[in-house]
Amino acid sequence: MKITKVAALSILAIFSHAYAESPKPILIAENGIIHRFFDTSPISPSGKYAALFRLPYENAKPKAGDAGEVVVVELPSMREVFSTKTRGWETQMGANVQWGNSDDAIFYNDVDTSDWSEFAVRLNFKTGQKTRLNGTVFMVSPDGKKLVSHNLRKSRFAQVGYGVVVPDAFVKRNVGISDSDGIFVTDVASNECKMIASIRDIYEKTVPSIAIDNPEKYEFYCFQAKWNPQGTRILATLQWTPLGGGKRRRAVVTMNPDGSGIRTAITPEQWAKGGHHINWMPDGQTLSMNLNVDGKKGLKIITVKYDGSGLKKVYAPGSGHPSFHPLGLPYIITDAYVNELPLPDGKSPIRLIDVKNQTEKTVAKVLNPRVSDSEFRVDAHPVWVNGGTRVVFNATKNGKRCVYMLDVSGFLNEPALNAAEQQKK
Repeated sequence: MKITKVAALSILAIFSHAYAESPKPILIAENGIIHRFFDTSPISPSGKYAALFRLPYENAKPKAGDAGEVVVVELPSMREVFSTKTRGWETQMGANVQWGNSDDAIFYNDVDTSDWSEFAVRLNFKTGQKTRLNGTVFMVSPDGKKLVSHNLRKSRFAQVGYGVVVPDAFVKRNVGISDSDGIFVTDVASNECKMIASIRDIYEKTVPSIAIDNPEKYEFYCFQAKWNPQGTRILATLQWTPLGGGKRRRAVVTMNPDGSGIRTAITPEQWAKGGHHINWMPDGQTLSMNLNVDGKKGLKIITVKYDGSGLKKVYAPGSGHPSFHPLGLPYIITDAYVNELPLPDGKSPIRLIDVKNQTEKTVAKVLNPRVSDSEFRVDAHPVWVNGGTRVVFNATKNGKRCVYMLDVSGFLNEPALNAAEQQKK
């Protein structure tokens, strides 16, 4: 989803009254509401709406058939103008609610309880029209024409919280290298869903090789499939765990939209030292990640080309969910887990990092409750919105999940921001 300079200025005008005094976070929605992730904006292409998810309960594991809600909030009134139920959700990502390329298209997941089949939905909230799509959605392509997804019903075996819930009898574990599971792409116009690369394709074809001894003794799953900003390449993680449990190994791979040209961006040996949260950078050729690259304590934010070349450290320490400014400016927004970089008051920082000057500023503080079961953690998932002038993040208010927006334009280099906007036009 692209926002032009004119649209960005219009959005600035919409919120100007709210930010006239100081850039304090503004509450968008509360009472069990979350936005999706750190790689898709919950704000609509026009900047007039936010698409969010309301959990039916916050401190219990999702049960198959229980419904949450897709919610649309009007900005800047923060008035809820639409909601609809869905059974295709988990605790961390909700129903993977996200916009297409216009305010007329919201995508999310649902489950048909008559046969426990999962599917994506294209919604026009203005008319209430819903289109059931083949396949599921983890991320929508920038032009809104294609959906990419890993297997969301098996997603819990990779990591709980990111897929959909169906009864255990309807979920079969992968044993060995699967030919029938992998990365799936749905063409929205034709409603055709195709597995572009099986787990076997990825395992056997990626360069450099990730082959291991006795793969039949492991469970293999794909996880977190993402489009680059140009829609020309997909990243995903592949992970494997010994049958019966044990330490998992993971790698990051990238591929073309048809599943060809599979490359290993982060090897299992590199990831085994410690790391998390891979993401595309604005150029569509490079990725960023928290990674231990030198064997010393602590993670660094690194960048690496889609084929694994050119890996370099760009800032330390790393934490949370880092993403580079969408216009290619040398800024990173990220958060921190409860055990990463805690502040003296017990809260966690929303960090704005200036890569060029190797400095950072805490632009907001989030109360991340300590939980005994990580499935119930509250991740801030800060994401750039409105062309990189604002950030949206999850938090808690009175013990309930909520969503805030923060103006960060005053912390950015204004001449650089204007120049980048002009160049993008």
